[in-house]
Amino acid sequence: MLIKPRKKQLQEIVHNQEVFAIIITTEFNQPGIHFFTPDSFSQQLAYMRHPTGKTITPHIHNQVRREVFYTQEVLFIKQGKLRVDFYDDQQQYLESHILEAGDVILLIKGGHGFEVLEEVEMIEVKQGPYVGNEDKTRFPGVESKQVKITD
Repeated sequence: MLIKPRKKQLQEIVHNQEVFAIIITTEFNQPGIHFFTPDSFSQQLAYMRHPTGKTITPHIHNQVRREVFYTQEVLFIKQGKLRVDFYDDQQQYLESHILEAGDVILLIKGGHGFEVLEEVEMIEVKQGPYVGNEDKTRFPGVESKQVKITD
């Protein structure tokens, strides 16, 4: 498998005009606060870079009732390489992307599978509570020879 050097600092995986995932590569480096998700997403993703001495006003998050229909998850890749395979809602394979140390991905909708290309260490964050087997539907993934790596 030929892996090309990455060019984009921010990638949206889009299918039928819907965002399936957002990838922020480790190369992303801009001052200030950058939200990558609309207010309507049940999982919010932002990047923040502030200079020494910047203060953030103390605050408390208010109790607000929210209704969540689908689990959205964020993966932080600490080390290694991970291939992410994307599928539509009918479990049809779309494309794949390679995540590297320092990358972050928000998985928003559709299906996804993974193959570890180099031993990986990652952190996952998603909404709870976890409901066991009711939380996901498993299905057969793409064969390695059919993988399409997209920049």
